Amino acid sequence: MPLGSSSSSMPLPFPSPLPSVPDNISNSSPPPMSYITSQEMKCILHWFASWSGPQRERFLQDLVAKAVPGKLQPLLESLEQLSVSGANRPPCIFECQLRLWDQWFRGWAEQERNEFVRQLEVSEPDFVAKFYQAVAATAGKD
Repeated sequence: MPLGSSSSSMPLPFPSPLPSVPDNISNSSPPPMSYITSQEMKCILHWFASWSGPQRERFLQDLVAKAVPGKLQPLLESLEQLSVSGANRPPCIFECQLRLWDQWFRGWAEQERNEFVRQLEVSEPDFVAKFYQAVAATAGKD
């Protein structure tokens, strides 16, 4: 039989072994949060519980800067909080925690970031209220 034969080019129809999922169901809910992300959030919430008032304020400024990245004012305020560590002084535990927080947060999807704020609100509603007020205060500032 020649290679160009029409009988060899017709694929045989095989039924799919997987059930079909209706379009309206397949895209209706976001994928679940990864185990690693949930553990990162638990870690940060645990750290937060032990932070002092000034440390929480520093975290609040960083959280606002991340929530409103296009605004210049929070960025400038965050830069004011940065300190240049001396070459002889290792970073304190809080500084290491903030570095990990920043690294983890950048890797999270928007849905995961919102979930973090929701979890923080459950344990620290007053802090999250301050966060929302600070975000609202950036409106109109450039």
